Amino acid sequence: MGKLIVSLSPHAHGTDTVERNMYGVIIALMPALLVSFYFFGLGSVVVTATSVAACVFFEWAISKYILKQERNTIMDGSAILTGLLLAFNLPSNLPIWIILIGALFAIGVAKMTFGGLGNNLFNPALVGRAALLVAFPAQMTTWPKVGQLSSYLDAETGATPLSIMKWAIKEGDASVLEQLPSSLNLLIGNHPDGAGAMGEICALALLIGLAYMLWKKIITWHIPVSIIGTVFVFAGLLHLANPVYADPISVILTGGLMLGAIFMATDYVTSPMTPKGQIIYGVAIGFLTVVIRNWGAYPEGMSFAILIMNAFTPLINNYVKPKRFGEVPDKN
Repeated sequence: MGKLIVSLSPHAHGTDTVERNMYGVIIALMPALLVSFYFFGLGSVVVTATSVAACVFFEWAISKYILKQERNTIMDGSAILTGLLLAFNLPSNLPIWIILIGALFAIGVAKMTFGGLGNNLFNPALVGRAALLVAFPAQMTTWPKVGQLSSYLDAETGATPLSIMKWAIKEGDASVLEQLPSSLNLLIGNHPDGAGAMGEICALALLIGLAYMLWKKIITWHIPVSIIGTVFVFAGLLHLANPVYADPISVILTGGLMLGAIFMATDYVTSPMTPKGQIIYGVAIGFLTVVIRNWGAYPEGMSFAILIMNAFTPLINNYVKPKRFGEVPDKN
């Protein structure tokens, strides 16, 4: 006879599955992926294909030959999603061998070392990006200009909006910010010089992905809105206090803020479970992002802010944990 398993109610069954949610996020990434192909051409195709293939291969190889798992997990979509998100955080001219190292860190170190999907403490794609940023800072901060569709490793590079913002703060000269593209150009991805990582060029494409995920109820509004709202308020106060700091709209539309708020910070495994916890988490990420961008060593702070708050997620979950039904509050 089979073992009888007794569990607490409720015993309702939902339609959500790992595959449904993973492939739903992948579909939401398609507008931004197509835009990156349009602006970066061959480089974007090479980086994306290499990253996805490497992540899928490393998950398959580690599961089969190291962890000796009977069930193959490469078709659940999580490895494909990690590969896409890693590619979105990379320059479009990054050499293939560096991409392979990033994929190995993302899957082998950040995901499979902890036991695979559902057990990792940190977002795998961001761990891969952080590892590459530390190991290969020059290659990871050299950004190709848009429109070089057939070039790859020899692409002409330029200054990104984030580096312009950083330079204005360093020089104490607000006139430097006049080099920034307009808010409309930042929204649609029309960057005359360096555009940054592949997935952060067009905020509009990312917002389309957000709308799709909210429509399909893949994520809720709490994390993206709390991050973007906090950045808007904090950056706005700094801009009012000193115009050397960029206006809040430009801050929101540049760099990886939209990508991180919509697709990275909302990762099910590494973010809090309750709405209250998600808002606390999002506010902290938004605050840390502005702090690191303005006063840290790197122009971008989104990835580091998310990784820092990933570490605090268990603590946040414990803090906002709802009381069990019928539990008597401790009066001591």
